[in-house]
Amino acid sequence: MFKYFPHTDADIQRMLAVVGVGSMDELYADVPREVRLQGAYDLPAAMSETEVRRFFDGLCAANSVKTCFAGAGVYDHYIPAVIPQIVSRSEYLTSYTPYQAEISQGTLHYIFEYQTMMARLTGMDVSNASMYDGATATAEAAMMACGIARKSRRVLVAETIDPKVMQVVQTYARFHGIRLDIIPQHNGAADLSTLPSLLAQEPTAGVIVQQPNRYGIIEDFDDAADACHAAKALFIVNSVAADLALLKTPGEWGADIAVGEAQSLGLPMAWGGPYLGYLCTTEKHMRKMPGRIVGQTVDQDGRRAYVLTLQAREQHIRRQKAMSNICSNESLMALWATIYMALMGKQGLREAAQAGCDGAHYLHRALLSTGRFSEAFPGREFFNEFCLRYDGDLEALQQRWLDAGFFGGVRVADDVVMLAVTEQRTRQEADTLVGLVPEAAPAPHI
Repeated sequence: MFKYFPHTDADIQRMLAVVGVGSMDELYADVPREVRLQGAYDLPAAMSETEVRRFFDGLCAANSVKTCFAGAGVYDHYIPAVIPQIVSRSEYLTSYTPYQAEISQGTLHYIFEYQTMMARLTGMDVSNASMYDGATATAEAAMMACGIARKSRRVLVAETIDPKVMQVVQTYARFHGIRLDIIPQHNGAADLSTLPSLLAQEPTAGVIVQQPNRYGIIEDFDDAADACHAAKALFIVNSVAADLALLKTPGEWGADIAVGEAQSLGLPMAWGGPYLGYLCTTEKHMRKMPGRIVGQTVDQDGRRAYVLTLQAREQHIRRQKAMSNICSNESLMALWATIYMALMGKQGLREAAQAGCDGAHYLHRALLSTGRFSEAFPGREFFNEFCLRYDGDLEALQQRWLDAGFFGGVRVADDVVMLAVTEQRTRQEADTLVGLVPEAAPAPHI
């Protein structure tokens, strides 16, 4: 047989005897000969370690590394070099759920620290650990709101949330009997003046908004929580995690649930994942939260120990009482974010967020100064991402940027581009990007 199979000829004969056939050909007699492999596998020759490294170095050399001025939910943040080393320590490294607490103390420890850091970052009482990504976390929050309200399966969603998030929420809603109604936008921000009348129409379980919103605009949620609570609805705020180092937290806005994407906490962009969804809430609603909570206690010898304190997954309790059917998550990503936050510290997170904000405003002014761009949403404040309207062929401009080595934003309309800046981008890179904008064509002589 094949050298990479562990079975000896004697092993194979014994197995054939058990199933009552005399040979391998007889075993596969029912498989048409024309679909069977004829001859040997077309495998390359064996290579030494040096040859393998040289081979993959050649493949890597074919990659084209671009400077990223695009965002739309995924951002190019600085990643301390020490993180991969710490993540790979044996007491921490896992991508799955800790089932046996007595031998998972390292995993439970970092989950405990993750919960603490996320609760502080969002201004909420408790955090779970954790969700697949920001989109599923938002959808789970909608389900959580309906589970708390009981008498309502209606959720209001701001039109200014990320369309990718909205699609996931719609999928969850469709299969869980939840009706979604839209809070309209005005000039790029949710028109919350319509919220009281929308809430008065019929019972509502929750209201979902985003900060900053899909256009990078910083929204004003003053009185929104009060309006929701007066109507016995939960107020749910979706945020990019790292932005909360500077922005007003969901807890300060009076949110009942804070959700969002935590990729900004040092996770690689990695061609789209895996990422990390966070979900935090108030102590009042803790038992309706999906996922699990790790707690700290002492063992029989008085030593510090960590335990799974609350588990609302269907693997652990009766399915009809479960808060969620998500049975796992990328715990490795929670570990990554935990180490990032611990290394950066409160001040480091603030400095990184401020650098991105400052850089975005610099680029915004520079692009406007070319005379080729105008405000897409006049008068709106933004954080590290903004939208501008271009007076020429936007697709051609983005291709020009790409050819020069830049991912030049995300097109959100035929003539509107959204650009993002993080602490990774320099003024020189911004100036080069701006310098690639062609001058306006001269007006024709009459």
